[in-house]
Amino acid sequence: MSEPTLFVEVHILQSIPPSNINRDDSGTPKQALYGGARRARISSQAWKRATRIEFAKTEAPADRATRTKRIAALLAERLGRPESEGGAALEAGQADRLAAALLEPLGIKKSAKKEEQSAYLLFFGKRQLDDLVRLLGGRAAELAALPDKELQEETSKLPVVSALSTGHPAEVALFGRMVADLKDLNVDAAVQVAHALSTHAVRTEFDYYTAVDDENTEDSGAGMIGTVEFNSSTLYRYAVLGAHQLRNNLTSAEATREATVRFIDAFTRSMPTGHQNSFAHRTLPHLVLVTVRTDQPVNLVSAFEEPVTGNQGLAAESATALADELKTAGETWGTVPQRTLATYALESDKLAEAFGPSLPFQTLLEEVGNTVGTWLTHGEIPAQRTEAAQAGHR
Repeated sequence: MSEPTLFVEVHILQSIPPSNINRDDSGTPKQALYGGARRARISSQAWKRATRIEFAKTEAPADRATRTKRIAALLAERLGRPESEGGAALEAGQADRLAAALLEPLGIKKSAKKEEQSAYLLFFGKRQLDDLVRLLGGRAAELAALPDKELQEETSKLPVVSALSTGHPAEVALFGRMVADLKDLNVDAAVQVAHALSTHAVRTEFDYYTAVDDENTEDSGAGMIGTVEFNSSTLYRYAVLGAHQLRNNLTSAEATREATVRFIDAFTRSMPTGHQNSFAHRTLPHLVLVTVRTDQPVNLVSAFEEPVTGNQGLAAESATALADELKTAGETWGTVPQRTLATYALESDKLAEAFGPSLPFQTLLEEVGNTVGTWLTHGEIPAQRTEAAQAGHR
């Protein structure tokens, strides 16, 4: 019998002013062809990183994760702290040597260019470094004094892989980890994020700029001249969180419920920062729609396969197209969400009919938390609130 599944989906419509949030190797805003039209595109990697940074703002520093090639240096720094070994700090050389020996069982290849770095980025929790130090049982100085062969024999007996395979912080549990060299370190991501696409066709424009040399009083010309490419768009953003997978990664039902709510909050409020100082492009969404399903995720980007034209405003028309697509998918394929929650600032009877009444965003987050918590505890989803009940809750 297959494991019960719960998918929490986030659909967002958000308008971005002139900007170059996510550019390719030539400096052009990323784009994609969809429905035969050129669309603005923000890569999933860019928005996942922005979400992770936003998520970490409310995390205690010790509970945060980091993605780095410098795990050996960070572990050595831990070993060099007096508090690591009851007041006895290792010298830098001893700490580096012991850190290398501890990490040897992981099979992490060193960078060909920088010996002190690994060949690839490793995503792990800062507390997991403390777990590695704890494995030494107060023997750090003793082990660091051993000859190379004996040191390798002793550290190979320690459950190093296990220390990095358990106790994941929420960020690793959400976004996962893939290590080609050692599959035991892999963590299946609980979150999938789609590339954000404009709901309409776009074209790239150019900003010609100049900078004046304030100290040059003899030449009236510009001290610097350049161009930067940009576009503006109304984006459809989509992410899905598997609460069942997140529970497996975190083991705690309460931690799963809390991480789900915080992920939705962070994904909604996050913004990639490319050329942010030039364009100040940070906005909030027009609409946030959360759908809860137990069968399979459904990305509703097909609502915009025919580009929105903007005769009545891109945001309003995009929201109407999204409402129609949600209804059509349910009627055609029987994929009706078990719960639908929405926050929006657009006036439309069609939106209220498709998504229910607009909830204050904080209320939406509370409802998501209640839904996930009830499913994790009792294996069922609370009934959809009626419009009157939701209004009363507000």
